[in-house]
Amino acid sequence: MDHIAILSKQSKLLDKILSGKKTIESRWSKHKIAPFGRISAGDTIYLRETGSPVVGKARAGRVEFYQDLTDERIEKLLKQYGTQLGVGIEYAKQLRGRLYCTLIHLTNIERITPFKVNKAGYAIASGWMIVKNINTVKL
Repeated sequence: MDHIAILSKQSKLLDKILSGKKTIESRWSKHKIAPFGRISAGDTIYLRETGSPVVGKARAGRVEFYQDLTDERIEKLLKQYGTQLGVGIEYAKQLRGRLYCTLIHLTNIERITPFKVNKAGYAIASGWMIVKNINTVKL
């Protein structure tokens, strides 16, 4: 399965991933939304920033799913994985009220020739797209 992770430009998360400083991609939410429960080890993740073309890709290594989170559990996860996530413990304040977390350990991270994607049929503000094959949305 192929995935497209849309990352915040202002946080410079894509730069951190491509430089090897961020080795775990996390998705935190109040509801069970993609990629929670819908990504597996071995899947390919294409990386892009909001409003920009895809410029990187990685393979999902170990994938972890957490639910029924509390503020304490969020802090524990950030203490355990914060360095690999590229964030500090202070990030817990932004995650209050989030009940679900997906942690994706990234492997085989590489910069690729940029390409745009067709988001038709996906939510405009969607931060994650799941596609059977990247070629079906590649422009």
